[in-house]
Amino acid sequence: MTDVPSLSLVIPAYNEAARLAPTLESVGAYFRDFAGGVEVIVVDDGSVDGTAAVVQQLVPSFARQGLSLQVLSNPGNQGKGYSVRHGFLASRGQVVLFSDADLSTPLTETPKLLEPITAGQYEAAIGSRDLPDSQIGVHQSALREFAGRCFNRFVRVLTGLKYADTQCGFKAFRRDVFLPVFQAQQVQGFAFDVEILYLAQNIGARVAEVPVVWNHAEGSKVGFNWRSVRPFWDVALLPWRWQRGGYAQVAAVPVPLPPGLTK
Repeated sequence: MTDVPSLSLVIPAYNEAARLAPTLESVGAYFRDFAGGVEVIVVDDGSVDGTAAVVQQLVPSFARQGLSLQVLSNPGNQGKGYSVRHGFLASRGQVVLFSDADLSTPLTETPKLLEPITAGQYEAAIGSRDLPDSQIGVHQSALREFAGRCFNRFVRVLTGLKYADTQCGFKAFRRDVFLPVFQAQQVQGFAFDVEILYLAQNIGARVAEVPVVWNHAEGSKVGFNWRSVRPFWDVALLPWRWQRGGYAQVAAVPVPLPPGLTK
């Protein structure tokens, strides 16, 4: 394994002890021969079911395969956005990929996200469930899909983002470009994806939206209750924060391009 791995895989996890072992076994099998080295970072978001212990038990087997596996612990339950940011800031890879713990998007879709970045065409690539070539095997409930469409329309109106799907839990970023973006991130919950993409749009980072295979997995941490309105509120604040200078540290950072490339 190289000192600076080619790829960091960040997996946010909240009470995922039951399915983390098979997930990590799949991760180990898929990335065992990955060129350039891989580090896997599981971020335990204040779990109470032994999630961190499950990861620690697998560290030796990963090491034998030449892979780095570590678990980071949040100070209590902070949210998915906080977890992904925690993992990103601790990562060392040239590209940082984050995936949901349920592997709703299979790891075999990884090259679709990495290739546009490593080719120098884009600074980030996001998986999408709602493009014409996306393949949905197991759908969410009709209510969840309707809620997702409403949220996407809200995002488009408030932020100007044109992506068909901002919420798929499978995204990859060039670390050098997106480090200041994640440092500036303020949304700790489920709308963090929108914040990251909104900041990327405002600094001129190029983001590819890529159709992927996706299957709904039971055990979602997103419920329908009074907290369901929080993502809408978080999105509504984004333009206000930008206009008020709340993201000044990232607005002042030019997007570095690979040698020989121009926008």
